[in-house]
Amino acid sequence: MFEELLPASVAVMEAHDGDEIAEGAFLYPEEQAAVARAVEKRRREFAVVRACARRAMAKLGVPEQPIVPGERGAPRWPDGVIGSMTHCEGFGAAALARAGELASLGIDAEPHEPLPDGVADVITLPAERERLRDLTRSHPSVHWDRLLFSAKESVYKAWFPLTGQWLDFLEAEMAIDPGDGQGLRGAFRARLLVPGPVVAGRRVEVFEGLWTIGRGLVATSVVVTNT
Repeated sequence: MFEELLPASVAVMEAHDGDEIAEGAFLYPEEQAAVARAVEKRRREFAVVRACARRAMAKLGVPEQPIVPGERGAPRWPDGVIGSMTHCEGFGAAALARAGELASLGIDAEPHEPLPDGVADVITLPAERERLRDLTRSHPSVHWDRLLFSAKESVYKAWFPLTGQWLDFLEAEMAIDPGDGQGLRGAFRARLLVPGPVVAGRRVEVFEGLWTIGRGLVATSVVVTNT
């Protein structure tokens, strides 16, 4: 799913329950220590997504190595590598690139189903709720609230490596383009409501992203370029 959402310079690897990558997933001792107190489901997802990341490393010619969580749980990538990981029930994915190719990237996958009751009201601005109502009327087969949630997660994952700061759900205003007209693929723009990161001497005020739906999942991505 993510290969169609990201530039060719990004190495992508995905795993579904039961496939070869998922079945062969393992953890280095440093990684095991990070999830020693987690429930088995969490440990399994943690291992699968790291198996994806190590496969993506290999695509870049980077030696296999542990990927331990850093500040706020963000993965600590090898020097010269940027990346993002995501996992949900039965699925994991990682996307990595050379630091010189991109400034930052973020990916997220979610089950394509409605958000739990009350969540949308917490994560959306009034203007976003109005847009969600319009999208639902025009494309009722898409769970736009879940898509918006995923898009904001991708925005945060691209934001944090550039700033080292938290970004609240209400600090980025999302506009989603329904795209192909069939509710299967489109784009989105996130206007930052707080000062954005400075990249290559310019202040980034808008994050651009893409989304797609397939295999019961919604996938979103954000790329921040170096120019």
